[in-house]
Amino acid sequence: MMDVCTSIPSSAATASAGTSATILCCMCAAPISPNPSNTCSSCLASSTDVTRGISTEATLHQCRGCSRWHQSEGKWIGCDLESRELMALCLVNVSGLKKKRNDDGGGRVRLVDAAWVWTEPHSMRLKIRLTIQREVTSGGAILQQSFVVTFVVRNQQCVECQAAFRQGTWKNLVQVRQRVGHKRTFLYLEQLILKHGAHRGCLSIETFKDGMDFYFPDKGKAARFMSFLEDVVPLKVKSSKKLIGTDDKSNVSNYKYTSLVEICTLCKDDLLFLPKAVARHIGNISRLVLVKNITNVIHVIDPITGQTGTIESDAYWRDPFRPVITAARTRLTRYVVLGKEPVYLERNASRKGVSKKQRSKLALITSARESDLGTNDSTLVERSHLGYLMKGGDVCLGYDLRETQLVDDDAEEARTDGKFPDVVYVRKLYGGVAAGESDAARKRMFRLQRLNVKKGDEEGGGGRRKKAKKDAETDHMDEEDFLQELEADREMRARVNIYKSDTALKEERNDERDEDDGDENDEDEDDQKITLDELLDNLALDSKPDAVEDAAMQGDMTNSDEFQGFVEEGARAAKDKIGYVSRDEALNIQAKETAIPVVGNVWGEDFMHKDGK
Repeated sequence: MMDVCTSIPSSAATASAGTSATILCCMCAAPISPNPSNTCSSCLASSTDVTRGISTEATLHQCRGCSRWHQSEGKWIGCDLESRELMALCLVNVSGLKKKRNDDGGGRVRLVDAAWVWTEPHSMRLKIRLTIQREVTSGGAILQQSFVVTFVVRNQQCVECQAAFRQGTWKNLVQVRQRVGHKRTFLYLEQLILKHGAHRGCLSIETFKDGMDFYFPDKGKAARFMSFLEDVVPLKVKSSKKLIGTDDKSNVSNYKYTSLVEICTLCKDDLLFLPKAVARHIGNISRLVLVKNITNVIHVIDPITGQTGTIESDAYWRDPFRPVITAARTRLTRYVVLGKEPVYLERNASRKGVSKKQRSKLALITSARESDLGTNDSTLVERSHLGYLMKGGDVCLGYDLRETQLVDDDAEEARTDGKFPDVVYVRKLYGGVAAGESDAARKRMFRLQRLNVKKGDEEGGGGRRKKAKKDAETDHMDEEDFLQELEADREMRARVNIYKSDTALKEERNDERDEDDGDENDEDEDDQKITLDELLDNLALDSKPDAVEDAAMQGDMTNSDEFQGFVEEGARAAKDKIGYVSRDEALNIQAKETAIPVVGNVWGEDFMHKDGK
């Protein structure tokens, strides 16, 4: 007893001298500084579960119809796998991460790291590895531990998909119509809708011979869609509503709304004979013009002088007019270019020293109808705005005005008086289409994404099978004509998304090698020809999980680099700068690792006492 009593003043004297007292750990007898648990950090780490109170299993709900994830009551969001947005949704569903202090007295949890863990694609499971830190004693001992949280994916229909499966659930119908004999405008409009995602919120889409119907669950989504249409095509809208039911007690009526959107009848490459007032209003342009392209206004170009102009949508609908020749396949003639003579700007005194910027795009083109080759020596020499694209041997399409009967009386009178050229060149043909190859469509180097639409019920009598076959052939020709327009117009391609064709990439690379071996001519530089730089990668036409495996069985994956985006693990996680545990590492990962002590108070006083305690 005396020894013990005399040791106490000795310790006090030591402490008073400025040396801190030490005690022995109650578990391993290691000398440590005094703390409430009388245990060293290593023993605390081996005997303490830092993850207590934090769930290691949770449930996520995904809509099978639209692939969106349930966020909260009535809210669904679209997230890609391994994305930052899906990671945030998973962390919200982990209970215990946001608690300031647990019931058992444990300190506040700090999330240090989160990483995706590879799971089998068909397992309906998502896994993330979390690394957390927690203060386990009031003295400031901080432990760190990593563990895996498993999320079970359950199928649950969202509100919009539920409404799509019920009858009579749509509230607003948008009917888009164009009174022309082809569907090229709607094929172009479909690509614009896909690029900008304007069809989001649409319950279903039906296609008809002269247009498309879009069904929406409310007026807001329909109004947003019509606002998008006003920005991309000239149109006019007529609206109506139908009373479905009424509640006399609450004075509430239920209506269904229908909006008829009519697109102007002018289309790309149509030949126009403008009214005098319209031609004078857009800069005294020639009355004979081509439709260059269609946006929210109508862009026209004089095929002889290259002068351009725009017709506003309001001006067109005040006094609508129709083209004298529509850009139909039956009205276009194939011409072979035999030669050209550049037309220089008038301000240039001579051809010597003319720079590329000063060079005009006009040229005198000598051509012959493809059908006349070998039968007669008839040739045509006309000026064209496409002259800079042409060279000897090229094939182009144009309107033969020598023997064409025009429906407009003023235009027919001008043609008979010799005021019209003999031919108006419309566009140049490329690739296998120019060579007349039968498999030109299969060799095309790009492809397009399509909307998920269903065929609308149209009234008709007998012979439905024969009529359906004819309609399918017409749709195929319209699609081919639209693809040819894309091939010949860079500005048009810039407005839509075009993807690489997997079956034509090898042949295209061989063609590029052959072109590199040939000589280059600056005067014949073609800035409208499609290039690989314009094409996007990895268009998943089949969204099923076995799409890649089916493609491999069919022999379509000979070039593995083209399909790398389908099978590469952790690509999206790396893009969002999120950690990823690969397939091989996931097999050996532990569900819960041993806690380790953290050296130093890395949280700081502000974090430790954020509770105000």
